[in-house]
Amino acid sequence: MPALDTNVLVRYLVADDRNQFEIAKAYINNVTPDDPLFIPFSVSLELEWVLRTVYELDKPTVITIFNQLLEAREIEFQDESSIEVSLSLYSDSNTDFADCLHNATAYANDRIPLVTFDRKAARLPESVLLEKL
Repeated sequence: MPALDTNVLVRYLVADDRNQFEIAKAYINNVTPDDPLFIPFSVSLELEWVLRTVYELDKPTVITIFNQLLEAREIEFQDESSIEVSLSLYSDSNTDFADCLHNATAYANDRIPLVTFDRKAARLPESVLLEKL
């Protein structure tokens, strides 16, 4: 199962470079559900960041894109359930996607609470703010 780098996925999604879009589209369209493309955590994090900051897509649009990718049988995310939980947390809060993914992954691995100095992240379930000893 091949893995996709963020740049290939971005070219496919936003089609800002016509040549690279066509190459990515041809490659991705030839993938079958029997041998799906793998999306590592690092690509998920970078994809959200690139779509939000470089392409200035709003949060609902980014969430929609992720949900469409999650529904595609030709794509498999690393720890898909944690990605789904993190999208839910991200949708329902003003916390960064990365912090939501940290939280969801800690929970999935029974490593809670997630201890943080980030006040927004500390508002997530199973997270605590580290203030004083």
